[in-house]
Amino acid sequence: MPLVVQKYGGSSVADLPRLRAVAERVARTRARGLDVVVVVSAMGNTTNELLALARQVSARPGRRELDMLVSVGERITMALLAMALQELGVPARSFTGSQSGILTDSDHANARVVEVRPDRVRAALAEGQVAIVAGFQGMSLDREVTTLGRGGSDTTAVVLAAALGAEECEICSDVDGVYSADPRSVPEARRLDGLSTDEALALARNGAKVLYEEAVAWAQKAGVRLRASATREEGGGTVIAPASPAPRLVAVTADTQLGVLPVARLASLPAACVRAGGPEGLLVDLRNLHGSVPELVPTATVAVVGARAGQDPAVLGRVLAAALGDEAGPIRDWRVTPDAVVFRVDPDRASPLERHLHATLITASGGAVR
Repeated sequence: MPLVVQKYGGSSVADLPRLRAVAERVARTRARGLDVVVVVSAMGNTTNELLALARQVSARPGRRELDMLVSVGERITMALLAMALQELGVPARSFTGSQSGILTDSDHANARVVEVRPDRVRAALAEGQVAIVAGFQGMSLDREVTTLGRGGSDTTAVVLAAALGAEECEICSDVDGVYSADPRSVPEARRLDGLSTDEALALARNGAKVLYEEAVAWAQKAGVRLRASATREEGGGTVIAPASPAPRLVAVTADTQLGVLPVARLASLPAACVRAGGPEGLLVDLRNLHGSVPELVPTATVAVVGARAGQDPAVLGRVLAAALGDEAGPIRDWRVTPDAVVFRVDPDRASPLERHLHATLITASGGAVR
């Protein structure tokens, strides 16, 4: 039968009623004649609660032991969801990251997938079962438990979809797709029906809440079709697939989970946390930085994303005119990538600049080049 991979985030399985609703959704998918692999995150705030416990024991907990600790959360969810499906009469079997063949490097708390050997998952599907996989985790080549860092469950879903030849990888959450800005900051933000993988990757790299860079990069490399959709609905959402759209602007993102660190302090943090360099120092992603780092100064970025936004003179000119004008406010520095123009600002300036750029560049013209 055709195969789909579905990933459910922590808010989708935050408690038992929601977990049962996910089981019913999976059962309906299977009733349509599809094989299903389900990847799950930890329930609700379980991961944050486990990290808080660790910090009560140690100010700088070791990354290996953190992996051992936080990998428990997804295992709880996978087992409970398998039980819920069995109660509905749907055969299901759960697998840890290592059991499902997710092999990684040895970079604890931010491991990268190097190979996927989903033999046991294939066997479960061949026996007519739904395979449920604990996301966010794998096993290093030296047989250590590892976790995949921010967005790791999405990465698990995409690499399994690639290895198994799935028709689609559906990323299910409490929002119904990717929006042109964060609706909590920009009420007029609109849902995007479709994105190219290049645009999705640029959004993920610049703080989009629904997409994660490692997962989208895998999808781009492997040619996996993604769908970002709401757990409470079926179908719809935002489809992400290879495409070559004309130069355009699709979204504005704001990322406040960043800091600036002097270059001389590079040795004090994992290299995977470094996002970019600038005149004031290194731009550091705080989400995978466990423990404090002296001299880290909070900062933020606001990015305008779209096909060839940083390459087409007409598009780039519009973005710079909007961002560098008097109405935009102070900007510390800026940089250009092929599909994004990124501005660094003080954290309290991120939301106002996001709203200004969205109103000027997206709402006013729908992203079209003028």
